[in-house]
Amino acid sequence: MLRILRILLNTIVISAFFYLPFLEAKPPHIIFILADDLGWNDVGFHGSEIKTPNLDRMSKSGVQLDNYYVQPLCTPSRNQLMTGKYQIHTGMQHQIIWPCQPYCVPLDEKLLPEHLKEAGYATHMVGKWHLGMYRRECMPTRRGFDSYFGYLAEAEDYFTHQRCYHISELNLTRCALDLREGEEVASGYTGTYSTHLFTQKAIDLIGQHDPTKPLFLYLALQAVHAPLQVPERYTAPYSFIKDPHRRLYAGKVSAMDEAVGNLTEALMTHDLWNNTVLIFSSDNGAQTLMGGSNWPLRGRKWSLWEGGVRAVGFVNSPLLEKPGTTSRELIHITDWLPTLLKLAGGSTKGIRTLDGFDVWRTISKGMSSPRLEILHNIDPLYVDIPPCSSDPGLTLPPESAQRPQSVVSRFNHSDGFDVHIHAAIRYREWKLLTGYPGCPLWFPRPGSVSGPQPSHWCPTPKAAIRLYNVVQDPEERDEVSALNPKMVDFLLRRLQHYQRNAKPIVFPDDDPKCDPGPKEAWGPWA
Repeated sequence: MLRILRILLNTIVISAFFYLPFLEAKPPHIIFILADDLGWNDVGFHGSEIKTPNLDRMSKSGVQLDNYYVQPLCTPSRNQLMTGKYQIHTGMQHQIIWPCQPYCVPLDEKLLPEHLKEAGYATHMVGKWHLGMYRRECMPTRRGFDSYFGYLAEAEDYFTHQRCYHISELNLTRCALDLREGEEVASGYTGTYSTHLFTQKAIDLIGQHDPTKPLFLYLALQAVHAPLQVPERYTAPYSFIKDPHRRLYAGKVSAMDEAVGNLTEALMTHDLWNNTVLIFSSDNGAQTLMGGSNWPLRGRKWSLWEGGVRAVGFVNSPLLEKPGTTSRELIHITDWLPTLLKLAGGSTKGIRTLDGFDVWRTISKGMSSPRLEILHNIDPLYVDIPPCSSDPGLTLPPESAQRPQSVVSRFNHSDGFDVHIHAAIRYREWKLLTGYPGCPLWFPRPGSVSGPQPSHWCPTPKAAIRLYNVVQDPEERDEVSALNPKMVDFLLRRLQHYQRNAKPIVFPDDDPKCDPGPKEAWGPWA
């Protein structure tokens, strides 16, 4: 009996010693950096002529995500990041939220920072919100963030921080400040470049943070969205780039790369880095009209081609078990919510229609992804916009300051999925597109003299169904639907399944009450 007790005691002591590091492990600090409109070919580690030494170093020493997907537009990607759900489950399938539209991410949705607060985190946001602002209840500080500094809308001037927008119901174009600290208008920052401003605010938060409490910092940079504005010192190294749009764009990327380096240095200086998980992600593909490049991928921002939805991304952390690797496993932006909640010690129980998966073991250990399928989108309101030169993705003030109008496509509930609808779905190596996916061109590598240029007209493809093996054919050049009818039928049935369970699209007309007046700022009005 005594011998048995000794054995049990030794077992308990050994087990306690082995598991002690895990029992004492603290929830990690989470830093999520979201770049805006950064293209596949706009970073050094993808072979770009643009120099990104900090991003290259962080990607190389972390885990590079080479099969990582987002949405083709700003609001949908941010919506999915914050909810862990496809936009068909929040009614936000169509376009972005424009400054005068009276809606936001549904208020009954609990967002990522709210979950993390429940897990004991300090939660802070700096940068671009773009998830609705018409009511104060829609503001970041009402959706889980302890503090907020940044833009509520999009396409602001980098120096004046004004957003110009044509209010359709009033038939006038209004330019007003779009900068908030908490819920109050933030003035006195005119002349400070937004990339520098946002980065410094984030660094200040890191310096003020109590390291004994886990931190969630969401830095949603304006860079590298239009307009083409950047201090001259960042464009000086790119005199060899002949295209003036590409040269200015390269400067914006370099300023952003510097920002990431400065932020990482701050984490190390303030002794947070050793227990930090840092995620870098683009929100959609590049806008080729504004100097961005998704080469060699097809299409661009606003499209469901790979150039619109395949994202630049990596994770860096001392907590990674296999750093210095590249993951080619399927990962989607909805996966961050369950992944980060698991790391934080939180729970996803009670979340309705969660579409994301916990992919930490996939990233950290190199294991297979639990994800086999991605619904890129189903948007019955998508309008054909054949001319690339009038693509509404520019959203530039004041010439292109009015949101495009939409038309309702046909949808036949009785005969299966209507293949005229703008939709795309990925299953394992297969990707099916229906309707008009968006500008279908392969834009050449920057500096090339061959192939279509950004100002050229985009033809509308006549085919209503397209199937590609995007593992073997990531450039989507070899359409193989005729050779794989069973896969086409399977994916159409999956689209029909999703459409049956989709929420109605919310996309209201402009509310004239949004008018900030000649001296006010954009913000809540309802």
